[in-house]
Amino acid sequence: MISDKISEWFFKYNKDIYHLLLYYVGSGDIEDLVQEVFIRAIKGFDSYQAKSSPKTWLFSIARNVGIDEIRKRKRNKVKNVFPFGETEPKEEKTPEEMLNLNEDKRILYQVIKSLKSNYQDVIIFRAIKELTVPETADVLNWNQNKVRITYHRALKALETKKEEIHNERE
Repeated sequence: MISDKISEWFFKYNKDIYHLLLYYVGSGDIEDLVQEVFIRAIKGFDSYQAKSSPKTWLFSIARNVGIDEIRKRKRNKVKNVFPFGETEPKEEKTPEEMLNLNEDKRILYQVIKSLKSNYQDVIIFRAIKELTVPETADVLNWNQNKVRITYHRALKALETKKEEIHNERE
C-alpha cells in the first residue's frame, strides 16, 4: 500500500530531508516543507521508478520543494519592496535562533549561500548529505562527470570564500 511505503520512508528519511531543506532554504518552517515533500511523494508515487533509491527520489522532491520555497520568498521580497496590498511579514532569524547556530556553522552557511546555485546544490548533496556521485547525479539530473567537475570547482570556490572571510576578520 502506498501510504505504508511513504510512512516507512518518512520515518527513515525525514531527518535527512529536514537537514537538506534547512541548508537549502535557511530559516523558516522547515517542518511544513518536509510535509510538503511527503505529500508530493504520495501524489507522485505512481511515477516513482525504482531506478534510484527512495532516498535520492525523495531528495530530488525536496530539492524542488526548496526551489519553490526560495522562489516564493523572492516574490514576497518584491512585494515588500513594492507593496501592492497585504503581504506576509519577512521571515528573519531571531537573536535566539542566531545564537543556536554556532559561529562556524553560521559562517559555513553564509559562505555556501554566497556561491552560485549549482555549487550550492553539489556541496549540499555531496559534502553535507554525503550522497555518492551516482546518487547526486540522480537527484540533480546531471551526468556523473558534471557532478565530479562541479563539486571540485565548488570546493575551490568555497575555500576561496572562506579565506576571504578569514582575512576580513583579521
